[in-house]
Amino acid sequence: MTDSAPARAGSSDGAAGTETPDKSGQQQQADQAVAERLARAGERVRGVLDEVARCFVGPREVPERIVTCLLARGHVLLEGVPGVAKTTLIRAFANAIGASFKRIQFTPDLLPSDITGTYVLSPREGGFSLRKGPVFAHVVLGDEINRAPAKTQSALLEAMQESQVTIDGESHQLEQPFFVLATQNPIEQEGTYPLPEAQVDRFLMRIVVGYPSIADELKIIRTYSTAAPEARPVLSPEEVLWLQSRTAEVFVDDEIYAYAVALATYTRTHPRVALGASPRGSLGLVLAARANALVRGRHYVIPDDMKRLAASVLAHRLVLTPEADAEGITREAIVEEALERVPYRRSESRGEPTHGQAVSGRG
Repeated sequence: MTDSAPARAGSSDGAAGTETPDKSGQQQQADQAVAERLARAGERVRGVLDEVARCFVGPREVPERIVTCLLARGHVLLEGVPGVAKTTLIRAFANAIGASFKRIQFTPDLLPSDITGTYVLSPREGGFSLRKGPVFAHVVLGDEINRAPAKTQSALLEAMQESQVTIDGESHQLEQPFFVLATQNPIEQEGTYPLPEAQVDRFLMRIVVGYPSIADELKIIRTYSTAAPEARPVLSPEEVLWLQSRTAEVFVDDEIYAYAVALATYTRTHPRVALGASPRGSLGLVLAARANALVRGRHYVIPDDMKRLAASVLAHRLVLTPEADAEGITREAIVEEALERVPYRRSESRGEPTHGQAVSGRG
């Protein structure tokens, strides 16, 4: 499916260009203003991707999905073997959006307070003062998160879900925007602790960073054999918050909502799936599709937005049966099967929505 505007459904044959008779000129102007505003927002986002591409050599879809996740106010789980530039990518991304950046190296002896911070005695002030941990940053990289025990991993749960941390019974709000990117090595399992399902479900996307192509690897060697390039700020944190608020203006048709629910339901009823995608998963798919439409300069979501992101949003939430593991069935294969078997049905009897309907999602 292309990114062209959907046909209006104001006539029996759904011919493009047929307007519903009750749509006022003022409403048309308001809709046009929204479309232009979102197109400008998309240009700003693509500027970030262009700047990241100066530092990260690899498929553009990887940084595109990261920025999609940021706009959807989600968090990312990055998987890949060591040495494929995951940290370089995240640092370049943080620089491009003008955000503060902190890195946490997860180890078996890492304590929760090493992440959140703690109160320390200040002899000069005669009391205790808060020494903030690395979680107090706009972009937080949790490197090799599966090397720390569950108690330490869970220190990120409240921060990821509530954008706050509790230290000695006192809540502290985190900087906004707040974005967690955690990496883990899917190959080396010795000395690692599997992420709890509750924490895995809080990552909006799981993105796999594979080996570069031969051409990309040659470009990496040429680029980084001298001084490594540094990404320049293209946005500010305030502009990122503005872009996040613009994402809510992207129109989602009722049939798109139904399609997201149908995909999630398929995973729950599959005989080789012990635990399917939760409602958080179907909601995440809608939010990610909205953000991806904005990245591409559109003011409405199309089914291809969901199809493009379904594996990244849903697959990591699935728990397969032992039979599936024995048969070599992967979680991604289950999602691909859902995309093949679950049809997208669009009603042709509805008129084009007004901007007010587009914002709320009501038809």
